[in-house]
Parts: sequence; C-alpha cells; structure tokens
Amino acid sequence: MGKRILILNGHPDTTRKGLCGALADAYAEGATSGGHTVERLDIGTLQFDLMRSQSEFENGTAPPDIAAAQEAIRRAEHLVVVFPLWLGDMPALLKGFFEQALRPGFAFAYRPNGLPEKHLEGRSARIIVTMGMPAFVYRWYFRAHAVKNLKRNILGFVGYGPVRDTIVGGVATAKPDRIARYFDAMRTLGRAAR
Repeated sequence: MGKRILILNGHPDTTRKGLCGALADAYAEGATSGGHTVERLDIGTLQFDLMRSQSEFENGTAPPDIAAAQEAIRRAEHLVVVFPLWLGDMPALLKGFFEQALRPGFAFAYRPNGLPEKHLEGRSARIIVTMGMPAFVYRWYFRAHAVKNLKRNILGFVGYGPVRDTIVGGVATAKPDRIARYFDAMRTLGRAAR
C-alpha cells in the first residue's frame, strides 16, 4: 500500500522551474509510479508574512495558505523538502514557511518540563539540497549545517523521523549526464518513498 507524500519545493523563485523544481518533479514521478499519492507545494506561490514576534508565533492565526499547507502536512506520511543552499542555509522564505506552519498547537505543544509534545511523530522525511560547491566539501568542511539544522532542530523537534538527506553538489558545472543521474536517483527515492 502506498504512502501519502508531500513535496515542498522550497525555491522561492516562481519565474522559472529550475533544478529544485525538476528534482521535485522527478521524485513525484517516481513516487506516483511506485503507487504513492503525491501532493506538492511550491513555497514561492504561497502568500504569508514573516513572523515578527513570539506572541504571533504562539498565538497568531495561520494565514489561509499556511492553514491549507498545515492540512497537507497533516495528511502526509512522508515529507520531501527540496531547496537551494543560499548563504549557507535554506532560503529565508522557506524558513519563514516553517515558522508559520509548524506553530505550537499544530506541530507541537509546550510541556511544563520544557520538552515538546511532538504532534507529527510517525512521519518520515527526505531533505534534498542543491548547491554550487561539491557535496563532499559541504558535508566535511562546512559540516552540512543547514541540513543538520532542518533535520534536528525543525523536523526532529516536531516529531519527524527518520529524516534522510540527499545533497546535490556541483550543480553549476554539472554536465547533462550527471544531472540525468540525479533525476534517476530522485525517481528511485520516490518509488521507495524514502
């Protein structure tokens, strides 16, 4: 029996498809052929403001696009997040989306002992990051900071696990056959819902 998968394209540019969009398409193609149900959100098309206070984060009302995204998150058993590395981290709009969507009450609840009650447990995730530098440089020299932050401090904090990652490095100089291999890898991951 297939899984319900939500793919978040975290690239904020809606004027062109780009590599992130194409990788998301390839993952979705594989997932669909593997018998899974796929929903997709392109972060750049959603309307929401960035958070400006703790009170807004804890007590504010989610904007309509965020409320709809929360329902998609709730339905999904597996989350796929695709984004480009910008200044060593995810784009600000994607971070803003997570702050809006993974609010207290929806994604977690505060407990008196300080540890959160995780509302999104029992779900897995895959992080796919594109970048100009070679993947091994990002992993070993830069210690994959953005991936670790998203994996542990955001997705893990609200209950996702396991959270796996794929780093697509050297995209600025990648030849077409190498890009084609990335698409094949995404289709394979999509079929397995991993």
